[in-house]
Amino acid sequence: MIAVALPGLVISTEQAQLTGIGLEGFYRAGRRLLSRCRLLVSGCEPLPLQARMTGADRTVFVGVLRTSSAPGPDPDVMVERMRHADGTERITLRNGTPRPLRLPVEVALGTDLADLGSIAAGTAGPDLPADVHASGLRWSSAAGTASVTAVPPPGDALASAGLLRWECVVPPGGSTSIELRVRPDGAGPVRAVARTAADPLAAAGATGDDPGAPALLRTSIEDLRALLLRDPAHPTDVHLAAGVPWRCGPAPAEALAAARMTLPLGTRLAAGTLRVLARSQQRGPGPGHGMIPGPSRDTGPHLPPGCTGTEATLLFPALLAEARRWGLGDQETQELLPAAEGCLGWLRAAVGDGTYVSDPHPGGPVRCETQAHAHRAALLGAELLDAFGRPGGDALRQWARELREAFRRDFWIHDPAGGRPAAARTADGRLVPSLTAAAAHLLDTGLLGGGTTAPGLLDTGQTARLARLLGNPVMDSGWGLRGLGVKEAGYTPFGHRAGAVRVQETAIAVAGLAAAGHDSEAGSLLRGVLAAAGAFGHRLPEMYAGEQRTDGSTPLPHPAACRPAATAAAAGVLLLTTLAGIHPDAPAGSVTLRPLRSAPLGEIGLTGLRVAGEPFSVRVSRLGMAMVEEAADGLQLRT
Repeated sequence: MIAVALPGLVISTEQAQLTGIGLEGFYRAGRRLLSRCRLLVSGCEPLPLQARMTGADRTVFVGVLRTSSAPGPDPDVMVERMRHADGTERITLRNGTPRPLRLPVEVALGTDLADLGSIAAGTAGPDLPADVHASGLRWSSAAGTASVTAVPPPGDALASAGLLRWECVVPPGGSTSIELRVRPDGAGPVRAVARTAADPLAAAGATGDDPGAPALLRTSIEDLRALLLRDPAHPTDVHLAAGVPWRCGPAPAEALAAARMTLPLGTRLAAGTLRVLARSQQRGPGPGHGMIPGPSRDTGPHLPPGCTGTEATLLFPALLAEARRWGLGDQETQELLPAAEGCLGWLRAAVGDGTYVSDPHPGGPVRCETQAHAHRAALLGAELLDAFGRPGGDALRQWARELREAFRRDFWIHDPAGGRPAAARTADGRLVPSLTAAAAHLLDTGLLGGGTTAPGLLDTGQTARLARLLGNPVMDSGWGLRGLGVKEAGYTPFGHRAGAVRVQETAIAVAGLAAAGHDSEAGSLLRGVLAAAGAFGHRLPEMYAGEQRTDGSTPLPHPAACRPAATAAAAGVLLLTTLAGIHPDAPAGSVTLRPLRSAPLGEIGLTGLRVAGEPFSVRVSRLGMAMVEEAADGLQLRT
């Protein structure tokens, strides 16, 4: 159970006691400040009854215990522990008897002050010795210093055993509380971005026939807020961490993808993310000029690791162009335009005299999803350049046309069933025939002016064939889109890119299928992810096993998945807003609605979204008809 309010988080099991085993503990900025917090009341551990998340940043544990030999099964004391990611734990004892109770309370504390990476690798050191400090205990090492302060102060503190003790008298039917505050020395409580005026996300909500939809949207927004980070050098710019617990720092491609999927919640997150990454853009001479750096990423058993820097560089101008359609102001857009031009310049240089964008290392493959990202960046970037009177738009459109013609010829594998797109072409021109979820990016064409979408790399017939493939049980697990088809060599349901369901790619497939008019396949994938969300308490992990859904089954969690994860939480927003098909054009003062006519979740209402900087609410009926219920003054509706 992970409660998050970055840079703070706390990892617990449902048993409530922090034992120091595995990842358990309170963390700040990736360092474990407290690994053990074991509570004893009258010498006994409370019997755990319930553990639940009451928000993305807090967990509540309830237990009971008996303190007397009176007959009957009823417990005497209820123990509630409210644990918060900001580094506090409040222990409340409630007396359920008709007499006052004197309860000795002990809390055993300890820590190794280890960083998350060494804990995950199993190389964390032993517990450190404690010193008595003010109203609690303190630990120090070369890595830093942490302390626990108790309110009220303990009656006794034993440094050698790491113990704090109280003698609590609880009146009949009454309660008493102890609060523990875990801090790095000299630091205050975590001040999460979501609890300040810097929160960039609208408080959207959902209503409708399917009870899972409101819960998914609410939890997705809570998780996104919990993952918000400030740029230390520019605190007004916020962006998303990739996920907890493994990737609490920024990841450029994931941050851009998540910001793009959350544009229906406003453009402030997109603007902050773009500004943060613009400052990381390579400026010097050489082949990397204009590129946004990013680490390598595993891409499955059939291809070498891919460069997320390439993906981030191509996502940057697309996000800026689409953010402007959703309502990003011209001044902010112009400030970011030089960085977008740098990305587009890198694209043209990477293509050179050829047609395709290859992996940046020599002999690297030409990936189908990279061409989709590049094609979208060229078309959306060209429109962006035209809007501000910058040169280069016509050349980008011309290259995009050439890419479409070549891709439809060079990347299509013909077979008696109708063919399929290749996953990649090797340096020697050999096609990699694997059917992967990366093909969903071919459906993600991007938003142009007037509520239209950009043309895709596939023609109409090829798009229809891909839709059938993605909607087939070979790819559709019933819980979402598998990363690799079950008939492909190397498939395994837990494969990171070889069979597991990745929520981001499933959402991209749903949105792309809906835009292309393939409602049946889109609806099936959407219902599958919504069912999986219910099994995960509506907090979707970034991935889970691609086992086939059967009656009575539940999706299997992946042990290495981040949860919450930025792209998975953002995907929840994209999945639900896709039902309404909102295509805004804020510069033109219009919005187009193209809802899913099949209405796979029945009637649904979405409130508190943002279009053109103002609240926007829409309702989709059971017949798939959309009606705007709230919008900015003067915003023209198109269908």
